[in-house]
Amino acid sequence: MMNVSPTGPARRAELLAAGAAVVTVVLWASAFVSIRSAGDAYSPGALALGRLLAGALALGIICVVRREGVPPKAAWRGIAISGVLWFGFYMVALNWAEQQVDAGTAALVVNIGPVLIALLGARLLGDPMPPRLLAGMAVSFAGAVAVGLSMSGGGGSSVLGVVLCLLAAIGYAAGVVAQKPALGRASALQVTTFGCLVGAVGCLPFAGQLVSEAGHAPASATLNMVYLGVFPTALAFTTWAYALARTTASRMGATTYAVPALVVLMSWLALGEVPGLLTLAGGVLCLAGVAVSRSRPRAAARVAAPDQALEPQPEGAPESA
Repeated sequence: MMNVSPTGPARRAELLAAGAAVVTVVLWASAFVSIRSAGDAYSPGALALGRLLAGALALGIICVVRREGVPPKAAWRGIAISGVLWFGFYMVALNWAEQQVDAGTAALVVNIGPVLIALLGARLLGDPMPPRLLAGMAVSFAGAVAVGLSMSGGGGSSVLGVVLCLLAAIGYAAGVVAQKPALGRASALQVTTFGCLVGAVGCLPFAGQLVSEAGHAPASATLNMVYLGVFPTALAFTTWAYALARTTASRMGATTYAVPALVVLMSWLALGEVPGLLTLAGGVLCLAGVAVSRSRPRAAARVAAPDQALEPQPEGAPESA
């Protein structure tokens, strides 16, 4: 049987989407550190609004330069739902949760999000659930549990904080599933820009808090808020949408299990927080699970046709990321 490899343009598209996914998980991992820092000076709603305003400004400038118009009417339902649930509700809930629980507990509970994405994607979008995806998610979730338990501090959790983390995970999962159909009707930049705007409008009731707290916040906290808006929001949400448009919601959700491992590495390198053996083992499991979930059987790889390279594959194909 003759082996068929992807053509040049198809291979380039795969690499671009893979690079977009990498950018996303790295920047989202860095966001956990910035949220903890900025959260000392800004309340949850004010921090979310400031982050979204910075992100919307950056995205708006890019849209003007690229002459991106308003998304078509057919895309607005998904944009509005993802804007409210993911850009708005999720960010406020996560900011609030991180003031109630330690980082390990927050990471552990929020990481049920990819599982919810897989379940909702299968139910609402008809996403396939190949064995490799399920196995990889199980391995990664075990790693997230190990990282969460190793990072959890005694007495650092509260019932309210855990509930907020759970609600954040639900909002994140529902927002991702709602965003997927919109990406078939509008560009990744349009979906991200207007989703961010919807989220910012939803957070406008916190405008008074933002103005008041900005006058007393240290420069480092404000810079962290701006960083959250420009990089983990404007850039990372756009690269996420770019990759999501070329794969299933379930596989992109599984990819985010690399975030806990990267948080551990960043804390080690930037903050000098030496991880314990359980933390390291959990990080390795997270990365191993992502690798399994993104892999495909060798036989399928050999016979994949060039024109299939840009389409979601039902049985474990490396959907661009």
